[in-house]
Amino acid sequence: MLQEYDQLPDGLLDCDSRQLAERLGTPTLIHLSGIREPALFVSVLMHGNETVGWEAMREMLSERLARFGELRLPRSLSLFIGNVTAAAYGVRHLPGQPDYNRVWPGTDVQPCIERQLMVRVVETMRRRGVFASLDLHNNTGINPHYACVNRLQNPFLHLAMLFSRTLVYFTRPSGVQSMAMAELCPAVTVECGKVGDRQGIEHALRFVDAALHLTELPEHPVKPQDVDLFHTVAQVKIPESVRFGFSEEDADLLLSPELERFNFSELPRGTPFARLLDGKRLEFEVLDANGQEVGKRYFRLEDGEIRLSRPMMPSMLTLDETVIRQDCLCYLMERYSDHLPKPD
Repeated sequence: MLQEYDQLPDGLLDCDSRQLAERLGTPTLIHLSGIREPALFVSVLMHGNETVGWEAMREMLSERLARFGELRLPRSLSLFIGNVTAAAYGVRHLPGQPDYNRVWPGTDVQPCIERQLMVRVVETMRRRGVFASLDLHNNTGINPHYACVNRLQNPFLHLAMLFSRTLVYFTRPSGVQSMAMAELCPAVTVECGKVGDRQGIEHALRFVDAALHLTELPEHPVKPQDVDLFHTVAQVKIPESVRFGFSEEDADLLLSPELERFNFSELPRGTPFARLLDGKRLEFEVLDANGQEVGKRYFRLEDGEIRLSRPMMPSMLTLDETVIRQDCLCYLMERYSDHLPKPD
């Protein structure tokens, strides 16, 4: 499934995300030479409906060609363009496809062609050498722009802080790009706001450009006052058998239309997340970093509502019912700055 190029295919930068399937046909890894080695690895369109990465890369490369008549990259770049078939339809992934950001090495997804594909990408970059890895994403809900790391090591943190002072440390879900690439180099995932947000595209472009201009990543500790670090402690899902929605029609579980405004807000104990209809008794599925069910630790049922049983901060709440079903309702986080690496 994977095709590789050592230069930009003709006409590629003229294509928007929905046209890439026709131009490329399959996931593609493009190696572009620059002044410094090893290459910066950048992945885009892990989710076909999250277009910020491709738009930022398309714009950045086009600008360099217009300015210099050639790319003149300050560092070599390996660009991985992921789920082009889903991008053609503007969806996260097609029916029957796995989530492209859950099948990287370390995944617990059953063997499939996409798993083999990601193994090949990682092994290619291991063989070629890689300076750092960036995975560019959009959010579907109202969230600030933030960066995610899977290791609390200084080079990872400094790389993430090139994008934002708001950082999230997580170790679940498994099979994500940044965890796989962290075996090779400092790796981060960045969340650039909603699809189509011009500020998100510009922010992603500036981040990639800054990373390309780095000569090295610092080893010294970051200062606690310079970063807001949060730790993802649980993933919240709605059981497959439960009908949910934002109106009472055909729903067992009623979600508030204001729910996504809770993102990155420190919510008090007792905050309602959902109301049960028709007297049903339902619970969220809540998994901790080890994949253990911990719902009773974070939620309680009271007066027909599912409410927080302790103060928490959610992220990635969205009003997109398809994304909730395909991924999750949200993640729960706690402040984690006390765990930053200390000076020797």
